[in-house]
Amino acid sequence: MLLTITTTHQPASDLGYLLYKNPARLQSFSLAFGQAHIFYPEANADRCTAALLLEIDPIGLVRNRRALSGGSFSLEPYVNDRPYVASSFLSVAIAQVFGTAMSGTSRERQELADTQLPFEARIAVLPCRGGDLFLRKLFEPLGYAVHADRIILDDRFPEWGESRYYSVRLEARVRLRDLLRHLYVLMPVLDDEKHYWVGDDEVDKLLRHASEWLGSHPEKEQIADRYLKHRKHLVRDAMARLVEEDDPDPDTTLEERTNEETELEERISLNEHRIGAVLAAVRNSNPRRVLDLGCGSGKLLERLLHENSIERIVGLDVSYRVLEVAKDRLRLERLPENQKSRIQLMQGSLTYRDRRLEGFDCATAVEVIEHLDPDRLAAFERVVFAFAKPQTLVITTPNTEYNIKFDNLPAGKLRHKDHRFEWTRLEFESWAKRNAEKYGYSVRFLAIGPAYPELGAPTQMGVFQR
Repeated sequence: MLLTITTTHQPASDLGYLLYKNPARLQSFSLAFGQAHIFYPEANADRCTAALLLEIDPIGLVRNRRALSGGSFSLEPYVNDRPYVASSFLSVAIAQVFGTAMSGTSRERQELADTQLPFEARIAVLPCRGGDLFLRKLFEPLGYAVHADRIILDDRFPEWGESRYYSVRLEARVRLRDLLRHLYVLMPVLDDEKHYWVGDDEVDKLLRHASEWLGSHPEKEQIADRYLKHRKHLVRDAMARLVEEDDPDPDTTLEERTNEETELEERISLNEHRIGAVLAAVRNSNPRRVLDLGCGSGKLLERLLHENSIERIVGLDVSYRVLEVAKDRLRLERLPENQKSRIQLMQGSLTYRDRRLEGFDCATAVEVIEHLDPDRLAAFERVVFAFAKPQTLVITTPNTEYNIKFDNLPAGKLRHKDHRFEWTRLEFESWAKRNAEKYGYSVRFLAIGPAYPELGAPTQMGVFQR
């Protein structure tokens, strides 16, 4: 099996840093099913190509399988295409020899690892059960230009016709980690076969490598079905974990809808007003430990890092993808150790008790509560007010009365398609006062953004204190 990855990004030889493989020497790795060799057919400033050559030991595989199955003999296992075609063997090899590159980390070139670069991937022989149309359906939605040449069975006997194998070239401007993850997941899908037992842990593996893009992929059901070897209970589990509240890709949808909300509010720089007001409320509480609930992409966390009096900062969000964005924004991997030790990102829900949320001087929930279903709001109240019990709690939420001032927002529509509700000033104050009284807090209210006497300000903020 042969896979090559080429870039023309200059200096192209930096590909070696991203792959953690030195272009100047051949490297070989022993795998359970054979040998993997990494070498560079070309490596200069203008163009660099890394090649992964996988040598399978099919006889050894068959003998081991026969020993486990009782020793019955048949010729068929010895005469097959497994040593030659891209399959789950190659996927496993990619994960084992390019594991660091797949994780998206680079000690020497992190900024480059986070950048979309021009790549060309060539797969010498790729089985496509479903033909080149299915091949295109898998890769084109991910932004690839697909070039596929079908391989005839034997050029000496053209009457035998064409095979189900293709020589494939994929071109795209992507991050290297995304390219490797796409290949890792989709090659076995095209082959519709795996060389190992597929159990419950395979669902975790699929979501770990595909959660960022699978939910929005038009062929997601078939990808999951083939990847999990048509084991229906695993497919149902994968799709259930991928889907949140009937949204095929909650992370991507939330990101898109947040962008829409940001564009709507951009004219009045509302986000800056909001972050500034929250930051001022946090400062006034003189905290040493601050928790940002529903931290999103980390905009508030970034500002909190500059507050030297705060010793510990924690950001919590339900979305792994959003936390990755926050990690990039904060440049966590490149922070000085004294700064890195102050901040932590955690994945978790706001509607289930989590002891990690206890013991903070101040907590914030900026534009969070309106994303909760009304019947889950009581769970949020218990988690935050009864269990986490920060000394100070800062909550902001939209003021629906102000929506009439947004020219691009149709009457009766909410600012964000993921909002479950938007409260008037009276509704928010009633909710806040009820919880303050119930859980032993006082509460004061502030208006954020340009205000009108009859409508109020676009954002309302409650500051709760014990």
